Amino acid sequence: MATARTERELFTILETSAEPESSTECDSQESPLNLSADVKWLEIPNRKQDSDEEDEVREEEEEEEEVEEDGEGENGAAAAAAATEEAADAASFIAGGGCNIILVTGSNGIKHDEEEYAEDCYYSTSTNCSDATSNDSDIDFSDLEEEEERRGAFRLDDDLDEDSPDFWGEPDQVISIEPFSAVSGPQHSLGDDADTRDYFRLLFPDSLFEHMVEQTNNYALYRQRRSGKADPHWHPTDVREMKAYVGLNILMGINQLPDTGMYWASDIFIGNAGFKKTMTARRFEKLTQYLQLCDREAEPVRGERCYDGLYKIRPLLDVVENTMWDTYTPNRCLTIDKCSIAPKGRFSPTQYMSSKPVKKGLTVWMLCDSRSGYCHRTKIHVGRPGDDEGATSLGYRVVTFLVRGLERQYHHLFMDSFFTSVPLLQRLLRDGLYACGPTHPGRRGYPEVLRPRNVGKLCQGEFYQCQHGNLVATVTRDVKMVNCLSTNSAPGIVGISPDRQQHDKEEEGESDSMDGCLGVPRPLPLLLYQENMRGVDLCDQLRECYQVGRPCKKWWRYFLWFYVNLCIVNAYIVMRESRGGTPPAGFNGKQFTQRHYRVRLAQQLIGDYQGARGMERAARKRHADSPIEYGHRLERMSERSRRCRNCTNKGLRHESVFGCKICNVHLCRGGCFSEFHK
Repeated sequence: MATARTERELFTILETSAEPESSTECDSQESPLNLSADVKWLEIPNRKQDSDEEDEVREEEEEEEEVEEDGEGENGAAAAAAATEEAADAASFIAGGGCNIILVTGSNGIKHDEEEYAEDCYYSTSTNCSDATSNDSDIDFSDLEEEEERRGAFRLDDDLDEDSPDFWGEPDQVISIEPFSAVSGPQHSLGDDADTRDYFRLLFPDSLFEHMVEQTNNYALYRQRRSGKADPHWHPTDVREMKAYVGLNILMGINQLPDTGMYWASDIFIGNAGFKKTMTARRFEKLTQYLQLCDREAEPVRGERCYDGLYKIRPLLDVVENTMWDTYTPNRCLTIDKCSIAPKGRFSPTQYMSSKPVKKGLTVWMLCDSRSGYCHRTKIHVGRPGDDEGATSLGYRVVTFLVRGLERQYHHLFMDSFFTSVPLLQRLLRDGLYACGPTHPGRRGYPEVLRPRNVGKLCQGEFYQCQHGNLVATVTRDVKMVNCLSTNSAPGIVGISPDRQQHDKEEEGESDSMDGCLGVPRPLPLLLYQENMRGVDLCDQLRECYQVGRPCKKWWRYFLWFYVNLCIVNAYIVMRESRGGTPPAGFNGKQFTQRHYRVRLAQQLIGDYQGARGMERAARKRHADSPIEYGHRLERMSERSRRCRNCTNKGLRHESVFGCKICNVHLCRGGCFSEFHK
C-alpha cells in the first residue's frame, strides 16, 4: 500500500525559519551519496498509520459524512482545518523567501523538531563517491547491536513472490547499506618519468601489435593464394610499421579530412608532410586492405557448434577486457548504459534506436565510473540469445555479466529503464550490490498501487512510495511521470536543486530576490540517479571528440578502432589521476588536455619510422653528389612505361620504362636522371 494523501495536500512544510542558525538544511559534506553542493535535502521519519481502517476511512468517506459524526469527529475536523491554514501560511512564507526547503511526504502535515531528526535520522555524514579509502557508510546503523539485524536486508523472502499483494508495504522500514571500503583507483607500477605511451601500453600492450602483424601478413598470403596471383605492391609488415600505421590513424582523428588520399596531396595547403615522410599513400592503403586480427583459415562456419559471431575480434577482446579491468579498480558509484557505433557495412546485430542520436548502429553496453568516465568492462550485442538464455531478459543478462567480480564489495550501480527491474535489483542485493534507476511501470513485480491507472494524475513534485526491505519503489512527476526502483536510498527523503537559469542570473547580478529560485522537489532515488548516471556519457564525450580510423564496409573494423579509441581514453584518465594533473616531462603548455595526449601518443608510436618514400628521400639527399658511386644508375625498370618523376615535378607528362631501382622511380633517358639526383 502506498501512503495515503488528501487531494489538495501536495507539500509538507518542515522548515519555516528564515534564520540560518536555526535552519535544518544539511551541508554539502552531509549530503547523501555524492550529491552536488547546491542540492538542498532533508530527511523525514515516515509516520506509520495507526491502522488500515483509518486509511480506508480517510480515502473513502466524504466531507458530508464527517460533519454528521459525534463531537469527537468535529474536533478532528477542526484540527485538520487548523493544520491546513498553518500549511498555507508556511507556503506564503516560503514564497516570500523565508525558506528554500520543501519536502513532499506521504504523511499528513507533520512538523518535526531538530531533536526528533537527531533521533530518527536515516543518514549520517557521507563521503564523496570517488573516495577510494572511505569507510563511512551513506546510512549509519551503529545503534543496531546484532549483526543479524544489520544484514537482514540481504536475506530477502524467497517464499514471497514479487507479484504477491503482500510483497510491498508502507515506506516506513529501516534500510541497511554496508560501507564501501575496497581499494579503488589506478593500479600500476609506473613512476613519475612515465610518458603517454607507457600508460597506453597498460591497456593496449605490445603483444597486440605483434599479433596484428602476424595475422596481417598471414592474411595477405591467404588472399594471394585464393586469387592465384601475387600482389606486387605488398611486402610483409613489422611491429614498427604497424605502430606507425596506428599513430597515423590517431592523427587522422585530430586533423580530419574528407578523404584519406588528401593527406598525401601535393597541395601544400592540404597535404601533410608528416604523413608523406612516414609512409606512402599506397602503403597505407595496402596495410588497410590486409589488416587482420584473427586466423581466417580457421574461422568456424555459421551453424557449427564452436561458431562465434565475434570471432574476427575475439583476440582483441580477450586482451583488452582484461587490461581495462586490471588497470583501474572500480570506485563506489558505477554507471551501466549503452553506446552506439554507426557502421556503413551490413551486420546482423545492427539495432534501430529512435531515442538515440545514432538511430541505427551497433550496440555496446558499458560499465563506467560515475565520476571519471573510465570504462571497466564492455559487452557487444550480437543478436538474439540462444535457447538457454531466452528465459531471462536481455537487460538482466547484461548487468549480471558486467558486474562479475564485484560481489560483496557494496558498489552502487546506476542504470536506465532498459535494465531496471525488481528481479534484477533483488539479485544484485543478494550479491552485495546496490542499484538505482528508472523502470517501466508495467514490468513484473512493480507495485500495483503505483501503476498509472491507480496513481492518477500527479502534480509536479508529488510522489508516492512503497517498500520491501531495502527495495523502494517510487512514482513521481518531474517534467513527466517517472517510475523508479532503488535499494540504496531511504524513503521519505526529498531534495531540491536551485533553478539553473535563476542561479546563472544571480551570479551575473541580474536577480536580487529569492522568488522563483526553488527548483522542483525530487525524491532521493531520483536525485541520486541524476547525479551519478553520467559515467558512460563522460566516456562517450571523450571518445567522440576525436575519432580513430576511417569508415569502411567491414563491421569488425569499427570495433577495432572503437577499442583502440577506448584504450586511449582510459589511458588518459589513468595518467590524469595518477599524476594529479601534472603533465609529463617536456610539455610546455599550461594544461595537458586529451588532445595533447593523443598528439604526443601518436608521435611516440610513429617515432623515427620512415617508410620506402622516406628512405628514398634520405638516400637521395645523402648521395646527391655522386649517385653512381653509391649504386644509382639508369636501367630498365619494367616492361610498362610509367610517368617520369622528374618531369612530373616540373609539371610535364613524359613516360619511360627506365629509371633508378634504388630510388624506385621512373626517369627519362635524357638529363632527368642527373637532374633528379641533384
